[in-house]
Amino acid sequence: MAKAIPKKGSRGRISSCKSIRKIPKGIIHIQASFNNTIVTVTDVPGRVVSWSSAGTCGFQGTRRGTPFTAQTASANAIRAVVDQGVWEGD
Repeated sequence: MAKAIPKKGSRGRISSCKSIRKIPKGIIHIQASFNNTIVTVTDVPGRVVSWSSAGTCGFQGTRRGTPFTAQTASANAIRAVVDQGVWEGD
């Protein structure tokens, strides 16, 4: 009988369980435009840990470019990172 060929994704082998990385420090990148705000949290080498945008928070149209939606998007991105173990403070 032939061996089963492992499934390949765009990054190679697909693992069955996703491991949570412990990140000691993070960098927050904010891209703000008139139409949308995108917040990306990366680790120090630059790998994306979490991201959020005003559109993914449920805002539509011109409301995506407001400061309130930027605050909501950044809170969602940071909440996801804190759950992964980035220490807040100091």
